[in-house]
Amino acid sequence: MIGSSFFFVIDGLTEDEITLFQRLNTPQKIQDFVDTIPINFEPEGDTCLSPRLVLGQNRAHCIEGAILAALILRFHGHKPLLVDLETTEDDFDHVIAVFRQHGHWGAISKTNHAVLRYREPVYKTIRELVMSFFHEYFQNENGAKTLRRFSKPINLKIFDHKRWMTAETEIWYIAEYLAGAPHSSLLSGKQIKTLRPATDVERRLGSIVEWEK
Repeated sequence: MIGSSFFFVIDGLTEDEITLFQRLNTPQKIQDFVDTIPINFEPEGDTCLSPRLVLGQNRAHCIEGAILAALILRFHGHKPLLVDLETTEDDFDHVIAVFRQHGHWGAISKTNHAVLRYREPVYKTIRELVMSFFHEYFQNENGAKTLRRFSKPINLKIFDHKRWMTAETEIWYIAEYLAGAPHSSLLSGKQIKTLRPATDVERRLGSIVEWEK
């Protein structure tokens, strides 16, 4: 388990990758490392970079950072789990890598904003964890709260036959699977109608970015 001397054997990792992953032996260290990777603004179009491409190109957006985090968690004995957070059609979905520690759920999150970030492992259920993102998940232009649905944890082990962990090419099949996976609703129609928009001070906070475009 994470923080121990046990390592999951992953065929095809380079010596540099193994050395890096050995050092990142807690969720906190993994999150700190993911935060150092510049945001992927996709200047040449949409991408879904593999962990190896993320490390080689030194850039990542949310799903790319989450997949890399899931790989490092797996290296330390955890299941490589992703959860998809689905929004209204006029906003962007978000993907997190989730893990269990001390019998509770936490999350590693790659984002360019001051919100939607790391979650401590203090949540009893995945739904409870997802709901911790709800009030922060709004559009800066109008304050509308947009988080609506979430997937169950998707174990990336199902893609092992595609060698996602050491792929030298993009791995769009993971993004496509997440988008098509069943999602559970967070709110009723009545709840949606009475949502209060984020305030001006919240929206100012939401406009802070870590990496300038």
